[in-house]
Amino acid sequence: MSGPGQPVREGATRAGRREWIGLAVLALACLLYAMDLTVLHLAVPALSEELKPSSAQLLWITDIYGFMVAGFLVTMGTLGDRIGRRRLLLTGAAAFGMVSVVAAFSTTPEMLILSRALLGVAGATLAPSTLSLIFSMFHDPRQRTTAIGVWITSFSAGGAIGPVVGGVLLEHFWWGSVFLLTLPVMALLLVLGPRVLPEYRDPRAERLDLLSAALLLLTVLTVIFGIKEIAQDGFSPLVVASILAGVAVGVVFVRRQFRLADPMIDPRLFRVPAFNASLATNLLGIFIAVGYFLFVAQYLQLVLGLSPLQAGLWSLPSAGGLILGSNLAPQILRRVRPAYVIGAGLAMAAAGLVLLTQVGGPADLAILVVASCVISLGLAPVFTATTYLIVGSAPPERAGAASGISETGSELGGALGIAILGSIGVAIYRGGLAERLPAGVPSQASAAARDTLGGAVGVAQQLPARAGAALLAAARESFTTGLQVTAGISAVVAVGIAVVATVMLRGVPTTAEAAEAGAGRPAGTSAAEVESRRAGPPEEPVQLIRSGGGCVACPGEQGPSAGQRPRVRRDRLPSAGRRGPSVPGAGRRGGGGGGTGGSRG
Repeated sequence: MSGPGQPVREGATRAGRREWIGLAVLALACLLYAMDLTVLHLAVPALSEELKPSSAQLLWITDIYGFMVAGFLVTMGTLGDRIGRRRLLLTGAAAFGMVSVVAAFSTTPEMLILSRALLGVAGATLAPSTLSLIFSMFHDPRQRTTAIGVWITSFSAGGAIGPVVGGVLLEHFWWGSVFLLTLPVMALLLVLGPRVLPEYRDPRAERLDLLSAALLLLTVLTVIFGIKEIAQDGFSPLVVASILAGVAVGVVFVRRQFRLADPMIDPRLFRVPAFNASLATNLLGIFIAVGYFLFVAQYLQLVLGLSPLQAGLWSLPSAGGLILGSNLAPQILRRVRPAYVIGAGLAMAAAGLVLLTQVGGPADLAILVVASCVISLGLAPVFTATTYLIVGSAPPERAGAASGISETGSELGGALGIAILGSIGVAIYRGGLAERLPAGVPSQASAAARDTLGGAVGVAQQLPARAGAALLAAARESFTTGLQVTAGISAVVAVGIAVVATVMLRGVPTTAEAAEAGAGRPAGTSAAEVESRRAGPPEEPVQLIRSGGGCVACPGEQGPSAGQRPRVRRDRLPSAGRRGPSVPGAGRRGGGGGGTGGSRG
């Protein structure tokens, strides 16, 4: 392995031991962060018995964390660009650890709700900071895609082992122990972070616009709240008003960004085709993943009758597929263009979803495991490629904000998956159960059974054996139908995204081509000069924004050499109608992800 700063064909610097150790530290933090998202659900029965929250309070305990994370992701990403990404990460890690202790020893529902909200704010610093630091640490496109694969793997592994570790803790300790899982790794991050992680900040950034941050928070919170309420209770005047209010505030936010000289999110970034296509593909990929897994998790426990721990263990092969696919993706992206990797991955996921429509027979468990593995293997390269392209489309000094946009899109995709696919599945379940409901079931019991499959399982246990068995069979058959239909819809969505992404991203080069293009220019020649020579004399000087492995030429002021180049302001980002031809790997040194303008900490 080369040492830090060792040149690679004049075009990029390859990461050395320090960067890879830093990546391991970042991956551990992400793994624990993902575990924290999953373990609470296992602790709900125990904390409900001890704290005795109302039904509304219990919903806030489980939901407030995700709301706050989604609302603060872009703000924290932008803040990291301004005050320093490593500084924000370490501050957030310290806050996350301290608030985790408070949550673990909460004595009232209100105390736990407040703790979960603060955990969400602290957690929002982790994902954008870690991802933008990866772009600062790994300049070589091939190494960068490998690092992103490791980053995605850490989230996958955390989500997979979280229920298993949480189940073990809950068998031996109190419910609050699940919040203490993060403490050792957060302490390790605080000790090793200053030594192995570089610092990067935009030295010319202005102060964070607090009004923009408040508008964005209100927009995300109200929209996601409305979407989740649709999934739980269907449409209502409150839900519609919440979503409309969020959209209206979002319009105000966007108009303000056009007026600011140094905006939080530059709206013109959304005119970069690779950015738009990758963001939409990532969002809809999460939509599929969360939507289908919502049904699979219930099917394992409530239809097949597995315990939570058994269901978690049978989910491990799917997580293994995601981990394997995330680590294979960098190798594939070196040889195959992202458009074809994304298209093939989504086609593979669609095949797995079609296989999932065949559940309902004696081989259900085998079908579920195989289908989930195929879906995970297909989606993993999609997430790796789209994450690389989303953050790579932004200038280095905006990598934190772009990371926040990427993660916010993922949160929104998950919420939409639960709301849309969940609502379709619930409607099919309720309609099917109404037709199949056996005679003799009391009206109160039938109403509870029609609400959810879990309600039907609970009611069936209280009825006489024959009536209970008939009700349970009808409920499970109706739920299976809902799973089959939603899997089929998800397969159609996957095919549609595959076609669109393949067409829109077909011009983006492989990471190997990007590295060769970045290394092939003469020494001392900037990427802007390479672009201007290929495109001919432009109407005005051009500056480049990286788009994954390639670049999009955009009008603006050609700055000085790397390390002195001024930040890209809103009026220097691309307009819709003026883009030069693609220059693979050119924007910064080796397609660099933020090494300029900051110090190697």
